[in-house]
Amino acid sequence: NSVMLSKAIKKSSYQIKKFMKQPNGRPVHVLMLDGNSEVYESDDIKEVNRMCDILNSNTDSGWLYSVIEVKDFR
Repeated sequence: NSVMLSKAIKKSSYQIKKFMKQPNGRPVHVLMLDGNSEVYESDDIKEVNRMCDILNSNTDSGWLYSVIEVKDFR
């Protein structure tokens, strides 16, 4: 129902995706986990960007980290 969607509260959360390459060159995308082995997710974009910057500056394997937005329509 388009009326319900237009009245929906738009809320976003953010996750960190790690991009790796297998030895055969195939790309692998992995979502970062938290300390409880659950997908790390936060609604604080500054915190997620800061963590992503730290991960990218400290990687010695050449992996890349990026922030992805998860939209929630309620």
